[in-house]
Amino acid sequence: MAAHANLISCSLLVMETIDYLVSVGGSAKAASVVEYVMNIRNANDAMSRALVGDLSERDPRISIDGDDVSLHEPDRDSIDLSKASYVVLDLETTGAKAPPCRIIEIGAYRVSGGAIVDEFVTLVNPETDVPEFISSLTGITSEMTRTAPRFDEVLDGFLSFLGDSILVAHNYAFDLAFLNHEIARVHEDCSIWNSTLCTVELSRTVLPDIENHKLKTLANYYSVDLINHHRAGDDAHATAKIFINLLESMHEQGVRSYGAARKFGRKKHYARRQAAA
Repeated sequence: MAAHANLISCSLLVMETIDYLVSVGGSAKAASVVEYVMNIRNANDAMSRALVGDLSERDPRISIDGDDVSLHEPDRDSIDLSKASYVVLDLETTGAKAPPCRIIEIGAYRVSGGAIVDEFVTLVNPETDVPEFISSLTGITSEMTRTAPRFDEVLDGFLSFLGDSILVAHNYAFDLAFLNHEIARVHEDCSIWNSTLCTVELSRTVLPDIENHKLKTLANYYSVDLINHHRAGDDAHATAKIFINLLESMHEQGVRSYGAARKFGRKKHYARRQAAA
């Protein structure tokens, strides 16, 4: 299996294998996969098993049992939101874009049963200086990060903390881009496999009439303390409390599953696109 069950491979061979398995109904013989994906004809069974076995070790979506290769795609849409585990994430970084910018702080809180139950907060050594603007914004200096662990040193602990939880963030595309960039530096071609939810998207549907959907605005609306804004731990903690409120509102509106939450969170997005068309 892959180094962590919540990592998948983005390599071309893996992606083409998955596409092929989807096209044939989810399962095939190893020799067929090798012929179609790798263009190796007449490979014997042992060679086929070895080649596909290498792919399955790199990606948990591909499994092999003897000569049979199967695609493993869990039914996430049916996950009960009230029973799910969530990890609410926030990152501080050396700039706005990865690459070239790097992570300098990780803040993550586990939410289960409508409450915050655990935390993972650490500074990260970006192996470069922290720009003065970022220091003035976050309070994080180069002196603070030089003695912090590197990302590769905290990754195993973070991935274990994350497990199979739903990953939640405020404007999650930003955090996910940085997280996947850093992961790929440690585990080549790998990215996060966890399901995701965005508190910006959800709040736009739950609270369509507030001034904006910035973190500080939502914190004020829900009377959530946001003392050290732009520190990953404090922002993640505030986002977790905001998310708990959003979950309650969605439950009241009949949104009970992960699939329903994804559709619910995109209502305003599609409405804006249609209005602009």
